[in-house]
Amino acid sequence: MIPYGRQEVTQTDIDAIVAVLRSDFLTQGPQVPLFEQTVANHVGARHALAVNSATSALHIACLALGLGPGDWLWTTPNTFVASANCGLYCGAQVDFVDIDPRTYNLCPQALERKLVAAQAAGRLPKVVVAVHLCGQPCDMAAIHALGQRYGFKIIEDASHAIGGKYKGEFIGNGRYSEITVFSFHPVKIITTAEGGMALTNDAELANKMALLRSHGITRDAAQMTHAPDGPWYYQQVDLGFNYRMTELQAALGVSQMARLDDYVARRHALAARYDTLLADLPITRPWQHPDSYSGLHLYVIRLQLERISKTHRQVFDSLREQGIGVNLHYIPVHTQPYYQQMGFKAGDFPEAERYYAEAISLPMFQTMTEAQQDKVTEALRAALAS
Repeated sequence: MIPYGRQEVTQTDIDAIVAVLRSDFLTQGPQVPLFEQTVANHVGARHALAVNSATSALHIACLALGLGPGDWLWTTPNTFVASANCGLYCGAQVDFVDIDPRTYNLCPQALERKLVAAQAAGRLPKVVVAVHLCGQPCDMAAIHALGQRYGFKIIEDASHAIGGKYKGEFIGNGRYSEITVFSFHPVKIITTAEGGMALTNDAELANKMALLRSHGITRDAAQMTHAPDGPWYYQQVDLGFNYRMTELQAALGVSQMARLDDYVARRHALAARYDTLLADLPITRPWQHPDSYSGLHLYVIRLQLERISKTHRQVFDSLREQGIGVNLHYIPVHTQPYYQQMGFKAGDFPEAERYYAEAISLPMFQTMTEAQQDKVTEALRAALAS
């Protein structure tokens, strides 16, 4: 089976992990701050906070921005559930904005229409989570301009997008948002096995997230209510969580970061080759906005169902039967039973639903060979044949 995503772990990565195993620190040592600084330097952010998952990063990002009961978080329905769940964790209410039919990201025009209506109803969002699906950035300049006009804060869910660029600058530099979140799950562009990171240019937000990831505990006398009792002393000054990243994960991340640019370049080469190989098929290939340089976590095709005699399910099943580990990213969040209990229903966000009815994620990973890509192409041709 050719998987849709796969990590690469080299001997250099293994050596880095073994070195940590032989060191004095398996957690809360020097590798986590080194990894944070490595990523921050690469993308051009002032602060980075490594955590145990991108979901954890989204949670503490929302809390740091003051999201809570009575507030609204808006995001796209075309994402993994964590992009919306982070608002519910904070006691806020969640709503969605439909997608752009070309980029599959949150549509700025749909966002503006919804903001106009929300302002009239007194229900403006406090936070908008802009998800960079497949690694392609949203139209962040437009979303940021709306944030300035309507007063909401922006989190970039860049779980798919480390190494990508927007308007020639690395995603994560914070030019158009308060906080950016990366994921380091094994199918992502680089991995720490599990793990995530929140990046910001705001020192106050960084300090808040640092507290929240580690039980709300501080050893900084400046944050305490009174002078420390002694060198052993700490205080819990907030209600936090155990969201820390281990030294083993961070060491793997530092090692993988050395290959990040090469990995993204390889994904672009594979995407360009897919574009050529699939050009004559009854599918819609991914469109890239000229302002973007995608991280290309995913290569998603959409079936032109009116031009083929097979259903979406039949094509998907045929590919799996031929040993191609295709997937579908994503099931619109508002169609999930948990969210339908809140009143969402099919038909609420038609562009996202049309996407779901046609989309298939083809295999895309940096170690993929041309022979594997040829096999995917041949299998797709067979699956589409009448």
